[in-house]
Amino acid sequence: MVSRQSKKALAVSLERSSRLVHISKLSAKESAKVVNALKKQLKRYPQALRRTITYDNGSENVEHQRTNYLLGTKSYFCTPFHSWEKGSVENGIGLIRRYLPKKTDFATISYYRVRKIENLLNNRPQKCLNYKTPSEVFTASVALAG
Repeated sequence: MVSRQSKKALAVSLERSSRLVHISKLSAKESAKVVNALKKQLKRYPQALRRTITYDNGSENVEHQRTNYLLGTKSYFCTPFHSWEKGSVENGIGLIRRYLPKKTDFATISYYRVRKIENLLNNRPQKCLNYKTPSEVFTASVALAG
């Protein structure tokens, strides 16, 4: 997720079945920064829960093989200009845009604001989850997997 106002960006990852979202603020939209953000976001989860990552075709994802090595995942890529192939993430970004509209300068957004938005989204009941929150669904699935 990029800002027109600065070089800062947000790395957004979303677990498909629970809709749990992770947001990391990046100092620039660069591949090495995305790898580090994904590593930080996903390393805390058991290997069984880290199987695949679907990327778009942006230049920020060229080091996907390094991410695979670090996390033990497989990479998949969307067809160019087919954003609906990762519709859950696009929907998540749309929800983030409610808090950070398009003209927001990400340089002015604090780490705590990003955490607050992430927390709000992960504790928001969703119809597709039978009105449970992503946190509740994810916690239940981790308990089953662990």
